[in-house]
Amino acid sequence: MPNHVLVPVDSSEQSEDALEYAMETFPEADITALHALEIGQGDIGTFSGMTGEVPDEEAERERAEELFESVRQRAADHDGEIDTVLGRGRPDRVIVKEAEKGEYDSIVIGSHGRDGVARVLLGSVAEKVVRRSPVPVFVVR
Repeated sequence: MPNHVLVPVDSSEQSEDALEYAMETFPEADITALHALEIGQGDIGTFSGMTGEVPDEEAERERAEELFESVRQRAADHDGEIDTVLGRGRPDRVIVKEAEKGEYDSIVIGSHGRDGVARVLLGSVAEKVVRRSPVPVFVVR
């Protein structure tokens, strides 16, 4: 059984399901919720991996803190606690980079359930994490 689980969260129903799965399946594990602030959306920064200030970064940080507060409340409803980490960048890269730190035994991530052409054209964060993760990944549909 994993001792420390990383759960990426983004306010979607799928990430909520992944968090719920992690708390129910690994009740004795330490769980860390990770949220990635995407940087450079809609500009060259997205494609080059450059970092920089996002014009509404403060608003994004406030939304992330609201998300983390919701996550903490859900953990409290399960008589637990949860750690939170805020990253900056493409979600798949932020998740894998956090997992590479060596502190986690596994990742539990929600799948958006894309298939066919949508998956090929849009890519899938979960799919990229599964391919690049240094630890086992549980994908919750």
